[in-house]
Amino acid sequence: MANSTSGESVIRRVAKILGAFDGSHTALSVAAMARRADLPQTTTYRMVDELMLEGLLQRDPDGLIQIGNRLWAQVSRSSPMLGLREAAMPFMEDVQAVVGHHTALGVLEGDEVLYIERLGSRTSTINIAEVARRLPLHGASSGMVLLAHAPAEFQERVLSRRLTKFTSQTVVDPAVLRRQLADIRQQGYAVRSGIIIAPSSGIAVPIFGADDKVVATLSVIVPINEENAAARVPVLRAAARGISRALGWPGREPEHVRQSVPRG
Repeated sequence: MANSTSGESVIRRVAKILGAFDGSHTALSVAAMARRADLPQTTTYRMVDELMLEGLLQRDPDGLIQIGNRLWAQVSRSSPMLGLREAAMPFMEDVQAVVGHHTALGVLEGDEVLYIERLGSRTSTINIAEVARRLPLHGASSGMVLLAHAPAEFQERVLSRRLTKFTSQTVVDPAVLRRQLADIRQQGYAVRSGIIIAPSSGIAVPIFGADDKVVATLSVIVPINEENAAARVPVLRAAARGISRALGWPGREPEHVRQSVPRG
């Protein structure tokens, strides 16, 4: 694959251009795209033109560049997450109807939690779990569940880094986080209040795959002080079990999960 004068391959430059888009930047000018991708404008203009010819990018009515329908359709049809999303959606709708707040489906992506589906509520709190949004593992209830069930060496790699303190409630002390992760593994759920956005709390439970390993999380985002874990956790657990069985889970909780009943 031909390299640029900077030594970057074409694939690398295409990845940087596509990576310029996120939940807060769904349409960009070429100049803005070049800045976000850290590429020369001339290179960006040329590559954007080629990607548009292939239908991977397209212009919106205002003349800005956005992800093309062809790329969106290809990803939607072939993504390995498609089966998980299809299995989860009916159960997520049930949770949404009962809880009445934002409901999200998250997976581990690198060292972050990636939200691949969510159902929003207009009357609820701020929703940080947007589709295709990533959050640090220590900054979300879903991330803490995923980290709690990850291999010990992965946990230590994450905890050995300098962790961002988003609010006064964000825990960044590795020793405290280790204790919290142990509690989450035993009780089978995580409740985190105001750790990345002060007005919001997250409640998350694990989803298991056919091999008994945690493959995703189901969570709700509720206003702080309205967690009501005693009522919400059983709803989430029931839905997560249904999703897990749809994925081929044999129905056995791991031995270390105590499945305690939350209070309050």
